[in-house]
Amino acid sequence: MMNYNDLLSAYRDLWTNRSLPVEEDEYQTLIDSITKELKDEMTHPRIRKSHNEKFYYSVSRIISSSLNNEQKTQLIELHILAMRNIEYNKH
Repeated sequence: MMNYNDLLSAYRDLWTNRSLPVEEDEYQTLIDSITKELKDEMTHPRIRKSHNEKFYYSVSRIISSSLNNEQKTQLIELHILAMRNIEYNKH
């Protein structure tokens, strides 16, 4: 079972300049932040990368991080879930 508080802390370690305050709960904060990251919403619209490119960069960043393997796997699973939601909501 995923401990979303620990995962949010691990995610914050990957993105040191983001405070990511918990608004609803840790899970929703993680999913919202990952979705925003994959949609490249923090970049000017003219230079945004595709969500597929952002997914690749995000997973690469997770894999090369110093997080433990369980945290890496769980964060990648959340990225996959967010990608599915993005793809599903495109249509």
